[in-house]
Amino acid sequence: MPVTTWNIDSAHSSVLFIARHMVVARVHGRFERVSGVLRVDADLPTQGEVEMSVEAASIYTGAADRDTHLRSADFLDVENAPKLIFKSTGTEPTGGSGFRLLGDLTIRNVTKPVVFEARHAATSKDPWGATRLLYTARAAINRSDYGIRWNKTLDNGGWLVGERVELELDVQAIPST
Repeated sequence: MPVTTWNIDSAHSSVLFIARHMVVARVHGRFERVSGVLRVDADLPTQGEVEMSVEAASIYTGAADRDTHLRSADFLDVENAPKLIFKSTGTEPTGGSGFRLLGDLTIRNVTKPVVFEARHAATSKDPWGATRLLYTARAAINRSDYGIRWNKTLDNGGWLVGERVELELDVQAIPST
């Protein structure tokens, strides 16, 4: 099968994150608006290219005041950097349906290389007959690498917000028409 373009199904895909709060707690959040394309041969689903865009202002953690702060210049600076962008640069097989997805992640207009541990979860037909590619991927980044340095020192010497941010993606893609 030839390499074809697949659109990310934003209604059935998610970009989630986890960050430490007050040293031990974990705050979970998501971005509600994601789009992009995959260029993949359905017969070789662990190889191909990905371009994904996330609207920074679509961040949601369940706490309106926190979400407003995360949109501010202290964190994502959505006014000056409205999108988070990932563009793949290659893949490395890790066995079976697993692979490393190498690429460049741009946050706050700063681009750094990142490696996602990814898996082709399935190729499936939906009830309407369309073929879908399903993937999961995980990575961890250091937020200060992207210029996100705001923090407060706690009485115990720890930091209010951890430096490490875990990213988790669940992506469904459908053929481009």
